[in-house]
Amino acid sequence: MIDPPRSAYLHVPFCTHRCGYCNFTVIAGRDDLTAAYLDAIEQELELLETPHEVDTLFLGGGTPTHLSPKELNRLLALATKWFPPAIGAELSVEANPIDITTEKVELLASAGINRISLGVQSFHDDKLKLLERDHRQREVEAAASLILPKIPNLGVDLIFAAPGESLDDWKEDLRSAIRLGAHHISTYGLTFEKGTSFWSRRERSQLLEADEELQRDMYLTAIDSLTSHGLEHYEVSNFARPGFRSQHNQQYWLGRRYFAAGPGASRHIGMLRETNHRSTTTYIKRMQQGESPVAEQELLTPEMKARERLVFGLRMLEGIHLPTFQQDTGTTPEQLCGSTIDQFLDHWLLERVGDRLRLTQEGLLLSDTICVELL
Repeated sequence: MIDPPRSAYLHVPFCTHRCGYCNFTVIAGRDDLTAAYLDAIEQELELLETPHEVDTLFLGGGTPTHLSPKELNRLLALATKWFPPAIGAELSVEANPIDITTEKVELLASAGINRISLGVQSFHDDKLKLLERDHRQREVEAAASLILPKIPNLGVDLIFAAPGESLDDWKEDLRSAIRLGAHHISTYGLTFEKGTSFWSRRERSQLLEADEELQRDMYLTAIDSLTSHGLEHYEVSNFARPGFRSQHNQQYWLGRRYFAAGPGASRHIGMLRETNHRSTTTYIKRMQQGESPVAEQELLTPEMKARERLVFGLRMLEGIHLPTFQQDTGTTPEQLCGSTIDQFLDHWLLERVGDRLRLTQEGLLLSDTICVELL
């Protein structure tokens, strides 16, 4: 393998229950499958034949911390066996507040985990209940008090624009995240994805989506509030204190390749992208029968790869370094996308600053639409 990836992702699909807005690859209430899952992911990792040193390793889900201490220890041992971390590597685990115990934090720290991404979503109990989360504010604060002394690099996820949420409610969530001591804060507007219960409830007018103006105000408020408290806005939805950016996610945004394993996991090696079967039971069955877990394959052309590099790069606030982009892809944004780039520049959605192309603040608000157009 020429220049193997320096990043790896392992997907842990288990959750206590599926939240109403969630369309991720998760399986709820099936803890009877955890042992078979661990056997299956071990089999999949053995297909690598040889370990690969990485600079970033991310265990996501689902909820990795939903596993028992013994199961979590096995998963961590497998992960670091097949993806031994380089010196200074970032090792991240997604966690749910109600799963955090002294035993699990010590286990994670002793395995070398040096970053925790905590699925907080809100500090308001009513909003958490509406989002169908299984924790409340007190569990968030208790979890942080256990994590921070052992693993200081704590990131939290927050959701805004929940039905009935006010701008003042959102401001208080932001203040609470800062008071918590988080070094990294990700903010996401609530989306109603087809196939989720929230989508169905909205269709039946049981849930009302926040109007666009309020969503815009909430996003801009997050930028103002978090940057005024010393966090750097470095990606469309992400803020970090200096030195605490998510190194793993930056590999995606910079167009780097990565290993991945587990149900629904998608890897990008060379010019090939593969995605495993999303069904946990099917994934396990395929591994038990000695079959490939892959459900989809896509061989990327240089143009496809260049367009992805452009789109993901523009999600970074620093934007695209044009000379590097041309050197790496053999093309320019204008050659790829023609007059679309000029139109976005004319409408002040994109701007050129020195040798960089980046989104304007208005462009940030329409980033998803812009990305679709450029792809």
